[in-house]
Amino acid sequence: MSTELFNVADIFGENVFNDTVMQERLPKKVYKNLKKTIEEGKELDLETADVIAHEMKEWAIEKGATHYTHWFLPLTGVTAEKHDSFISAPQPSGKVLMSFSGKELIKGEPDASSFPSGGLRATFEARGYTAWDCTSPAFVRQDAAGATLCIPTAFCSYTGEALDQKTPLLRSMEAINKQALRLLRLFGNTTSKKVTPSVGPEQEYFLVDAEKFEQRKDLIYTGRTLFGAMPPKGQELDDHYFGTIRQRIAAFMRDVNIELWKVGVTAKTQHNEVAPAQHELAPIYAEANIAVDHNQIVMQTLKRVACQHGLKCLLHEKPFAGVNGSGKHNNWSITTDDGINMLDPGKTPHENTQFLLVLTCILRAVNMHADLLRESAADPGNDHRLGANEAPPAIISVFLGEQLEDVLEQLISTGEATHSLKGGKLETGVRTLPELAKDATDRNRTSPFAFTGNKFEFRMVGSRDSVASPNIVLNTIVAEAFADACDVLEKADDFDKAVHDLIKEYATENQRIVFNGDGYSEAWVEEAERRGLPNIRSMVEAIPAMVTDTAVELFERFGVFTRAELESRAEIQYETYAKAINIEARTMIDMASKQFLPAFIKYTKTLADTVNAVTAAGADASVQKACLDEVTALMAETKKALDALVKVTNEASAKEEGAVQANFYHSDVVPAMEALRAPVDKLEMIVDKEAWPMPSYGDLIFEV
Repeated sequence: MSTELFNVADIFGENVFNDTVMQERLPKKVYKNLKKTIEEGKELDLETADVIAHEMKEWAIEKGATHYTHWFLPLTGVTAEKHDSFISAPQPSGKVLMSFSGKELIKGEPDASSFPSGGLRATFEARGYTAWDCTSPAFVRQDAAGATLCIPTAFCSYTGEALDQKTPLLRSMEAINKQALRLLRLFGNTTSKKVTPSVGPEQEYFLVDAEKFEQRKDLIYTGRTLFGAMPPKGQELDDHYFGTIRQRIAAFMRDVNIELWKVGVTAKTQHNEVAPAQHELAPIYAEANIAVDHNQIVMQTLKRVACQHGLKCLLHEKPFAGVNGSGKHNNWSITTDDGINMLDPGKTPHENTQFLLVLTCILRAVNMHADLLRESAADPGNDHRLGANEAPPAIISVFLGEQLEDVLEQLISTGEATHSLKGGKLETGVRTLPELAKDATDRNRTSPFAFTGNKFEFRMVGSRDSVASPNIVLNTIVAEAFADACDVLEKADDFDKAVHDLIKEYATENQRIVFNGDGYSEAWVEEAERRGLPNIRSMVEAIPAMVTDTAVELFERFGVFTRAELESRAEIQYETYAKAINIEARTMIDMASKQFLPAFIKYTKTLADTVNAVTAAGADASVQKACLDEVTALMAETKKALDALVKVTNEASAKEEGAVQANFYHSDVVPAMEALRAPVDKLEMIVDKEAWPMPSYGDLIFEV
């Protein structure tokens, strides 16, 4: 464990081709042209690109880089990269030159047919392109391969459709920028030139010992435990949450921070989470595009550094039944280039007309498109997590807090908001403690979409998923709400009256989405149904939201997705679900057939021998016999459930791919998996620890 001291400021961003590096290394004209491209979307000419590529290569080589890669986000849920060295053809002298052209910087050509495309690309139609995204800085990654120059890129097909997460995210950012500027101009703002969604994704994860991980086929193949009985102690004492970080974990976190800081990721907060062996890392806010890239770097770094410490990082949403799963809180706000946060209510929200319009537009957006927002967090692992007492329910609602809810109620009931609730002072009852300013509203951790002071926190996102999808949806639905509001207000003869009326209209029409109570309660499920709010419990139920006429009209209106792109993504989602459940089912079959049943057979022989020996000795063997009978009965139940799972999994594999197959996996295979798990977990509580074929939950989550 390294204890060498260092100054964070000295290493932060040292491996990033950032603005400071560009100013130092690029000619002034080239730097100016690049900044125009970044800030105004101007096209970059090849001559300028050649100069940038040369300086980027020289800088990277100084960092030890031998290769470069176009680093992109295909629809696999993870990043992709192909490495090319900087060497060119050998010279007559036998030496090689190190070269990197503007053309190589701007464009790459990976095989588009080998990535998920939902039918947009066939095997014989292989061409795809990666295009340099200069708004997200290039960086040098240092790992076992040496040093590699990573160039963030978009990925599209030969026919122009987006095959990645970055392209539609950038489109959605352009959409909300354009519509937010329209809104600001209506309020007399002529100075702001750009509006950007800012995102801060909090990352939860589990750490387990690598040796124990390697003994669990379910963790290896699926990322979660498919079998496992709870140990005597779980998370019920709440002693792990914010508890003292163990030295082994602290050493891991230190190295993670160093790696992240070097590549410009603002790792800010770290702590133990609620479940044993669970932790969290949170960055400072960044522009949505950069935040998405940084979160992918965070996940990669957590996994890579964990291996260096003899650990394994689990990013699955529910790696262990019985304790909290992991999510990713997506903190979202919209800010101008001159520092205005459009979600800042100020000290007197009732007087802040611009804020109230923005707020009610967001309420309208979430109310109209709750199904899309839910789908953006759909994931096979999230089906196990959402709705449990650890994560928000599957019902989308908005928490505003007492202060803003009171302002809206005034507007709805009287047409005027005349006051805002104040926070006051917090009374601790201890004279030596300072007076603490008390917020005007509490927080609500059961809400999926909560206002938390000057941002909204979307708490549904799964821990291993890209945050691109929820931000694409958020940006686009809010852009629509802004556009519709501006269409009304730009035609108004009396702006003040029109904006007042529109705020009241939006608040009244969309008040059903506001809920400040306990999202975990059964009463809320019933109340939400009365309000007409959708309760989409599973991924397969969520996917159709992507291809409704309403969704297609929305995304095509703002140029974020075409109908073909949406249909392809829906197809990919169905395939992803079916394949994930198929792998889990076949892993269970493999484990039950090759590990559990053989272990049970050996154990029953041991019990039978014991019964015979005790009986032959003339002693009472009733306890041993009862244990043998119980194990034998559960073993028979296991074999019956195993046979049923084999049968239904084979049936699922033969189904027509797409929605039909995915729904069959959900309705038939998943229950069969649960039926197999039940007797095996019971047997774990009976069978001798030494006879159990793999590490238990207690071994995994308490022996780290």
